[in-house]
Amino acid sequence: MDLALKAAEIAQIAGEVPIGCVVVRDGEVIASAGNRTLTDRDPTAHAEIVAIRDAARRIGSERLVDCDLYVTLEPCTMCAGAISSARIRRLYYGAADPKGGAVDSGVRFFAQPTCHHVPEVYPSVGETESATLLREFFKARR
Repeated sequence: MDLALKAAEIAQIAGEVPIGCVVVRDGEVIASAGNRTLTDRDPTAHAEIVAIRDAARRIGSERLVDCDLYVTLEPCTMCAGAISSARIRRLYYGAADPKGGAVDSGVRFFAQPTCHHVPEVYPSVGETESATLLREFFKARR
């Protein structure tokens, strides 16, 4: 999660909402990304999506079955769908997102009967650091 937090800090420096993500396989980081929605002018360029795309390219497969994903904020519905489609093994996330989250908040995507793959979910990993980073970012913008 420390590397995901570093990716979030880099995203913040670029003017993005500070969310970071890493994909790990066999104990090795194979992809790391921060939010890029403003930079890429792409509403789908959330940290999770960017990292999943990079990881899939690197291993040469759309299935990331042996991979774990660490992200600083509870994934939204789009990102939860991508995590499921990629067959991510484990999801670790930092801060809960009561407004936009879709794992343990909102639609609870993985609990839906139409969800084909459900990763193991570990919430609140690095929660304090993740929440503080986001809170300070939005406080400075208001």
